[in-house]
Amino acid sequence: MPVVELEGVSFSYGSTLVLDNITFAVEQGDLLGMIGPNGAGKTTLFSCMLGLLGGYRGTIRMFGEDIRKNGHLFKRVGYVPQRKSIEQNFPATVEEVVSLGITKTLGEKTEGERIASALETVGLAGVRDRRVGELSGGQQQRVLIAKAIVNEPELLILDEPATGIDLETQNRFYALLKKLNQEQKITMIWSSHDLDAVSKLASRVACINRSMFFHGHTHEFFENPDLLKAYSEASMQAHMHLHDHQ
Repeated sequence: MPVVELEGVSFSYGSTLVLDNITFAVEQGDLLGMIGPNGAGKTTLFSCMLGLLGGYRGTIRMFGEDIRKNGHLFKRVGYVPQRKSIEQNFPATVEEVVSLGITKTLGEKTEGERIASALETVGLAGVRDRRVGELSGGQQQRVLIAKAIVNEPELLILDEPATGIDLETQNRFYALLKKLNQEQKITMIWSSHDLDAVSKLASRVACINRSMFFHGHTHEFFENPDLLKAYSEASMQAHMHLHDHQ
């Protein structure tokens, strides 16, 4: 049974069609890299999948159930939204931010044990009492991942999580994603503009530009010069379109 299934999902903001008939499935254990130019609808798609936008047409199933019929499904999902920098004088500590992610009980584990385990996983056990605003951008991002995995989710959705952090930090971050996927067996959907990272990390690729442009094994996409050319042309057009409207 797929972890996620979308059938004919479309979404409009007013008269503007943002998603057009998106259909794909994510199997257990997949690390799906979602790519597409700016304005392609990736964040909107995630918002529909997470139940944050309800006005879509089509069907979204998680763990075999329609998300419209069972809101409890989202407790099995972790989410890391697009990165926003945190104010330096933001008063919460690392531990407090991670604790905000707790939405369900997990057997015998106390909340403290779960927070400690999540921080250990992301390599931040030593800074649990520090203010989040004092950390580097890469550390802040790992705090948000700890918050997203504190419930031990079966599915993790990440929306361009490495944007705006330096290369060395990005590489550590990608190594963490790989560890979560392979060692902790968390199925992932991860959107990124970093095609190089997607080609190395993802087991499958979904390329959307309002409609589904490609969905399949990573090597099928990256070894096909026609697909890559079409993708880069669409990205260029989207980029120019964006500047025309600024």
